[in-house]
This record gives sequence, structure tokens and C-alpha cells, in this order.
Amino acid sequence: MQIVLTDVLTCPRCGPDFGLVVLADRLAERRVVQGSLGCANCREMYPIDQGLADLRFPPGPRPDPRTVDVTAEAEERSPEEALRLAALLGVTGGPGLILLVGSSTRLAAELVGIVPDIGIVAAGPDMAGREDVPGINRIQVESGLPLRSRSVRGVAVAVPDPEAYLAEAVRVLLPGGRIVIEPAPAETADRLRAMSLNVLLEQDGVVVASATGGG
Repeated sequence: MQIVLTDVLTCPRCGPDFGLVVLADRLAERRVVQGSLGCANCREMYPIDQGLADLRFPPGPRPDPRTVDVTAEAEERSPEEALRLAALLGVTGGPGLILLVGSSTRLAAELVGIVPDIGIVAAGPDMAGREDVPGINRIQVESGLPLRSRSVRGVAVAVPDPEAYLAEAVRVLLPGGRIVIEPAPAETADRLRAMSLNVLLEQDGVVVASATGGG
């Protein structure tokens, strides 16, 4: 996990107004390999292990944790798919962050190679199976997105029930940033319009919208 990511991480217990402080036990090239994140408000500590920040609350191991089958996913990834996602997000270069939620996280490595100087936050309940790669920040979450409001330039949500993440994804989006939902239920575009987003694309199970206040 990149040290600078702590500027936007927040306490999953206290909410988006409460940031976290990093305590690094082992660093490598400005990345925290081992350590913890602490909340000054509730005093809760969240572990960082092999670069993975576990921001589930309450902290601690879970029974039967899910892991990603990275071998199977490697066969599914393609530069063309990553290029398509980058185009839908409208991000051609850094600085800034792109947030990937759910199965869109499998394209993280390709996006880092395609979009120069961008940081990737890969969020989901099953990030433990992914290796620690420069430019990619893995965070383990179960619900909500523990990031500051208006902190990312683009969000891609690919989960069976995107409604569970919709409001949070909109909250963390910078003005002018885009959100990509795929697969998108039929009511997704209307939900985003109700949240004052501009729907740019609604086609073949894909919805793209932009936050107001930018281009």
C-alpha cells in the first residue's frame, strides 16, 4: 500500500470524516508492506499485511475467508478490456486515483500500465489472493468505501448488487469524475440521475455517469 493513500483512507467504524494514521513496521519503496492503520477518534487499529489494508470492522480474521483465483483471472484479463474501461472512465493520465470495486479489480495491473501516473485502489471482500504490485493499493472491505468524499477521479463497480455500493461510489467521486457500473440493473441510470449525476451512456448492461461540477 502506498504511504500517500493514507491521505484519503478513513475509519470504517467512525465514517468518512475521520482519517487514519499509518504505523509502518516494514517499508519498501514508499509502500507499507507490514504495519497498521489507526483511528485517533475510536482508537481502532486495522492491520496491513503484505501490502493489504484490512479495513473491515470489526478488525480481525474471518471464518472461511474468500480469496481470488488469480490464475483463473489472469486468463480472463486483456489489455483491450482495460483500454475499454479506461476510455469509459475518461482518465488518460495522472495524477489521482481510480477506484475499482468487485471483479473490475482484476484489471488493476493492466490499467496501471495503460494510464500513466495513476494510482489504483482495488476494493472488495476478497483481495487477499492478489499480490502486492506497485501502483495498486488493495483494501479489504465488506461494506461501504472507507475513503474521503470527493477523493477519486473515477470509480468502476462490478458486483452482483451494485446498489449496495452506489451511494458510496458517488460520494467518493470528484466533481467531473465518472462512475462505470457493469453489469448495471435496469434502474441504475435513473438512480444515478436522482443523485444529480449526468448519465453519459446506458447501453448493453453498462451505465456511465459523471459527477456534476466538471467536464
